Amino acid sequence: MQHEKLTKGIFFGFIGNLLFVGFGLICLLFYTTYKDGSFFSRLLEALAYSIEFLGFGFLLYADWLLIKSVRMRNLLKISFTAYILLEAIMMILELNSAKIDGYEPYSLALAMVHAAVSGMACFAFLQLDPDNVKWEVAICACFTLIVAGMLGNILGIRIYFSIITNAIGFAVLFGAMKFFRDREEIDIDCYGDRASEAVFSSSTIFDSGKSDSPKAEAEEIEEIESDDANTDIEE
Repeated sequence: MQHEKLTKGIFFGFIGNLLFVGFGLICLLFYTTYKDGSFFSRLLEALAYSIEFLGFGFLLYADWLLIKSVRMRNLLKISFTAYILLEAIMMILELNSAKIDGYEPYSLALAMVHAAVSGMACFAFLQLDPDNVKWEVAICACFTLIVAGMLGNILGIRIYFSIITNAIGFAVLFGAMKFFRDREEIDIDCYGDRASEAVFSSSTIFDSGKSDSPKAEAEEIEEIESDDANTDIEE
C-alpha cells in the first residue's frame, strides 16, 4: 500500500515539474510578445496561471504522498515542501512583476536564494538511498541544472529562466527515481517495511553492505563449533 503511494508520488512529482517547465516557457513567450491590453497577452497570462496552479497541485499531492509513504527523511520532506512553496511564490511574482513594487526579476541575490533553497531540496533526496552511486549521479545532474539557472541572471534573463532549469532538474530527478525503482536499483523503505525498519533504527544506517553484526557472526561460529564438538563426543 505504501509503495503504491510512493509510486504515485514519483509520477505526480515528475508531471508537476514538467508543468512548471511549461509555465516558464509560457512566461518567455509572454514577455517576448507582451502588449498591454492585447488579447494574446491576456490569453498567455490565463494559460500561465492555469498551468501554475495545476503544477502546484500536482507537486503538493506528490509531496503529501512522499510524506505519508516514506519513513523518516524529515529533512527531505521539509526541504521539498519549501521548494514547492518557493516556486509558487516566484511564479506569482514573475507574472505580476509590473504590479509589485520592489520586485527585481533580474536580481542576482534573488537568483542565489532561489538556487540555494532548490539545491538544499535536491541534496536532501540523497536520504532516499545513501551510498547509491547511480542515485548520487542523478542528484548531481539535478544540482548542476539548478546552478545553471543562475547563469540566466548573469546573461540578463528574468528569473523565469531559473524556474525552468530548476523544474527540468527535478523532472530529471523524479524520472531517474522511477527508472531506478523499476529496475530495483534503488531501495526506498516505506512505512510497514519490517526489514528496513530494523536497518534504519540501527547505528550502522549507512552500512548497507553488512547484514550481520560481528557479534552475531561470532555467536554463529561458536554455535557451529559447539555442534561439531557434540558430534565428536557422540562418535
